[in-house]
Formats: sequence, C-alpha cells, structure tokens
Amino acid sequence: MAIWTRVVSRPQKSFLHLYPQKVFRAANPMAAYSTHPSHQPAWLKTLLDNKSPAPKLYAWSPENVDSSTNGNGNGNGTSTQSNADDLDRRIFILGVGNLGRLYASCLSMQSPRPPITLVVHRKELLSEWIQSPGLEITRLGKLYSGKDEFQIEWWTDEAPTQGPVREVAQASKIRNLLVATKAAAAMPEADKLRRYLDSGSSVAFLQNGMSKLWPPHGQEYISRRYPDNDGPNILACVTNHGVLSEGPFKSLHASPADTAIGPVLLNNNTQPLAPSVTYLTEMIATAPDLNARSITRAELWVSQIQKLVVNSSINPLTAVLRRKNGALFEDPNGVIAKVLDRLLGESSAVLQTLINHPSTTEILADSTGTSTKSLDVLREELTLRFSHDQLRTMLYKIGHIVRDNTSSMLQDARAGKPTEIRDFNGWLVETADFLGTNSSGQQRDLDVSCHRALIALVESGAVLDEAELGKQLLS
Repeated sequence: MAIWTRVVSRPQKSFLHLYPQKVFRAANPMAAYSTHPSHQPAWLKTLLDNKSPAPKLYAWSPENVDSSTNGNGNGNGTSTQSNADDLDRRIFILGVGNLGRLYASCLSMQSPRPPITLVVHRKELLSEWIQSPGLEITRLGKLYSGKDEFQIEWWTDEAPTQGPVREVAQASKIRNLLVATKAAAAMPEADKLRRYLDSGSSVAFLQNGMSKLWPPHGQEYISRRYPDNDGPNILACVTNHGVLSEGPFKSLHASPADTAIGPVLLNNNTQPLAPSVTYLTEMIATAPDLNARSITRAELWVSQIQKLVVNSSINPLTAVLRRKNGALFEDPNGVIAKVLDRLLGESSAVLQTLINHPSTTEILADSTGTSTKSLDVLREELTLRFSHDQLRTMLYKIGHIVRDNTSSMLQDARAGKPTEIRDFNGWLVETADFLGTNSSGQQRDLDVSCHRALIALVESGAVLDEAELGKQLLS
C-alpha cells in the first residue's frame, strides 16, 4: 500500500501561473508516416546503421536474483503472469530515476490503480529493491512510500539462470510505455524494444529537451525501423516539476508544478486510433499530483521549444559555475547576464528560422485546423514569441521561480555523471546545421558558437568563475 507520513515542510515554487490549464481532450490523428529527405543527426544515423534484428529480451524479476522471493506479490515487486487485459492496462516505466519515480508514484495513486511495472537498467537494482522500502518520494512535506503497488523488472538479452524464465510482456506487445531514461539513452533503449511494439502501442517520452521524433527525423526513423507501417504511437511529456535524487528509489519532489502530454507522431494506418493513445494520455492527465493536462501537437512542440530555451541557458551555466539557478540572475548587468543574452540571441535566431521552415508546416498546420488563424499569422506570432526580448523576459521570470533549485545538469556534474548538454544545447547546434543546408546543398550559417563553446566546457568538466566564463564565451 502507499503510505503518507508527515515530515518537515519545505518551501515550494510553481510554474502554474505560466501555463494555463486546458480541458482534457483526446489527441487528434495526424498525417501518416512518410520519409523526408534530411540531414541525418548522429543519433539517427547510429540507429539506422544497425541492421541487427530487434533482440529477444528477458524480463528478470527479484526471483531471478534471490530465490527466497516467492512470486506472491509480497512487496518484492515480483513479476506475475499477465493476461491480455492486464497488458492493455499495464504501464511499463523504463527508467526509475527522478522522473520515473515521480510518474510512478502519481500513477499509483489513481483509482482504480493501473498495474505498473518499473524497469531498471541494472541487475543489481533488483537486489536493492528487495532490501528497500520501495519507491519513496517526499512531496509537500509528506513521504510517499510504495512497494506492493509495483512489479519490477530488468530487461536484457541474457536469459536468467535461476527462477522463472519470462520474455518481456510475455512475448506479446507492450501497450503503454513511459520512457524515463536520461535523454541520450531514450532512443537507443526504445529502439531495442521494436520486437514488442506495434501500431497498438503508445510510447510516451518524459525526457527534458526536444523529442527526437519531430519532423523530419521522426518519420524517417519510423519508416525505416517499422517498414510494415506498424510503428507505435509516439507521445511526449513536458514536465515542469523539480525533482531531486536522494538515493536509489528515493527522491524529493522539491518544486511541484505541472505537466503536459501530447502527440508527436500517431500511426494513422490503424483506424480507429489505438485505444492505448487515449488510455495513456488520460492516465497521465488525471494522475494525482502530476497536475497534468492534454495539449495539441502544435502546443506540445511550442512547449518543448520554450522549455529547451530555459534548459539550454540555465542548466549548463549552473554546471560550469557550480552554483544554484538563482545565482545566474543576481546581477542583470554582469558577465553572466551578458552570456545569457548571447545564448538567447543564438537560440532566437535558430528557433525563428525553424518556425518559418517548411519542415514545421505539418506541425503548425494541426493548430490552424481548429483555429481561424492562417499558417502565416501563426508563424508571425511564434516568431515574435521567440524573439530575443521575449525569450529574455520569459527566462528571467522562470529564473526567479526556480532560483532556489539545483539544476539537473549541476546534479549530474557534481556526481560525475554524463549530462544532457547534447540534448539541450546540442539540439540547437544540430538544428542550426540542418537549417543551414538548403535543398541544393548550399550552406547558410546560423551562429551557434556560444552554444558550441558551452558544450565543450560542460563536457570537459570545466569549473569556472564569472570572469573566466566571460573570457571563454564572450571573447
């Protein structure tokens, strides 16, 4: 059962007033998958160059690492046989870091509660789960503790040598999957699951940064990896909650805020649309404490871009300076403010070009279908919204809200872990390269030199003071 215990209250910040609530509605279908000629980014080329068939994967449970667990659902998270109805309702959460814990805890408080399987990335975590009190997350001064609510598995191509031998999803199809890994691992891990995904599956990516499956690369990936037009439905979430790790399976929900979920690519070859799309969207949109809402495809795209601007500005600078978010905004005329202006200027130029690029027509057209606005008017409004001045106003407003928070990139840098810099600033650099190549192959430069330099600093593990930062990024 889930247990709530009163603990010391902590001050909280929220994004709620920046994102008005919307009434839940089912995601609208969109154009069928098609291949667009494109400059392939590194992640796509790597996946497409791998010609190996999708692997057969085994679902290890605690029984496979500790024979004393008996599979009776006694709180050890042991897997049980799943029937078709169970798989239709079961939500698999791939990755049990901060975001995975947040979504798992909130979904487990649904009534009726959906069956939930946590999927860890290391076998050792199965043993740690057995000895642990389960998933713990402190929110608004209360401790959520849940164990019996979850099954837990580790997926690998290696068959277990003790205990039951089970294939992922009982060799059937996964209907509802949340990918909560780090951004760099999200697509490689999801790609391994092609054997267990089809047009009846819905996959929601929870990572910060832009979904890699937006046009034009999403259609190319799906058409190449699912050549029979049976690719899964792709959703994504924009999560504004602040969550800090306090150890394995334990997090602090430091800044409750809000979440949005919407479609990136839906498979219209299946009519009617797969029930999993509405089911998974509703489960997230109505989960207690997620404060979530369903948004349209165009709204999701814009929301991801807006959050990317924040993440690519705040996160890497806090990592290099080893300071909390608020330190970036203390002196509006100082060196850090000038660096932020340089980053925002480059981001604005890239995003305004992208908004007016043919590759975004399909996305933005979804919005004009339910509005009196023409595509040209919508693009004009978005171009203004992503101007340098408006981005600066937005960034400083959010910076004030999250001033007491420690960015995820600073947490990773302090822990010596790889950061998500390539999925924030790197996405802007890749997009600038894509936009800079026209149909005849000629190059038109979009300056992203400050973002490139910042990527190099973060990846080298540099720790600088303000003066050194200015020399590196403003010279």
